[in-house]
Amino acid sequence: MPPLEAVRTPAIRADVWNVNNAHCRVQYQLLAEAEPDLLCRALNLFALQFLVPQQVNATRQDDLLAIDIVIEGLSWHRAQVIAEKLRNLISVCSVELQLADSQWVEPAQAAG
Repeated sequence: MPPLEAVRTPAIRADVWNVNNAHCRVQYQLLAEAEPDLLCRALNLFALQFLVPQQVNATRQDDLLAIDIVIEGLSWHRAQVIAEKLRNLISVCSVELQLADSQWVEPAQAAG
């Protein structure tokens, strides 16, 4: 049996869909019904691909939840595919995808 080792985190996952595509930093802005498991379901789409967002902000206003996620290291195509998967989640009303600046972009506001 091999000796125990510290858990190693994988390196940034290569974009196997097209390794020649330039990687970018993107921001997802989600607006959804405030469901207890929604944040976990949304972040799980990134976790399944070994991706960790740089910034996550969630704000609840009444029955709506506004979630902003900033992540880098994705090709634009891959970012769009993840946005479509986010749109298909139950209780998600809208998903906006845009290139993010190097600075934190203001969080989306839930309509009150």
